[in-house]
Amino acid sequence: MAQLIFINLPVADLPRSIAFYEAIGATKNPMFSDDTAACMVVSDVIHVMLLTHDKWRTFTDRAIPDAHASAQMSLCISFDSREAVDSVVERAGAAGGLMDPNPIQDHGFMYGRGYADPDGHIWEPMWMDPAAVAAGPEAFAANAMVS
Repeated sequence: MAQLIFINLPVADLPRSIAFYEAIGATKNPMFSDDTAACMVVSDVIHVMLLTHDKWRTFTDRAIPDAHASAQMSLCISFDSREAVDSVVERAGAAGGLMDPNPIQDHGFMYGRGYADPDGHIWEPMWMDPAAVAAGPEAFAANAMVS
């Protein structure tokens, strides 16, 4: 069995967060969802667990930081094309997220943008040219274009 990743995110408004993640293509798994949490399936191996603040506090005593004001991490996820990266960022913006909270990265062989969900959690959709990946790190350096 493939390893699965479950990304746990504290959210202030569970229905709003469910609607946001559905708008960008995730589907809700009702088997692992209730009025305190929602399991949003991003892919066969990636799941986002949206947890109300009260539910989150059952897992840790640490404070929930304001993700609009600070960042502890960004979540990078690959897509099959530059157009798919642009599409998910545009859908995130239309669904109430913040488009491009960080500069767009375009290095020719790699392209990335970003969005923040309604709670401020930063996602970085990216695309890498499969030929450049197969060619290895030397090709990355030779093809790097900073914009």
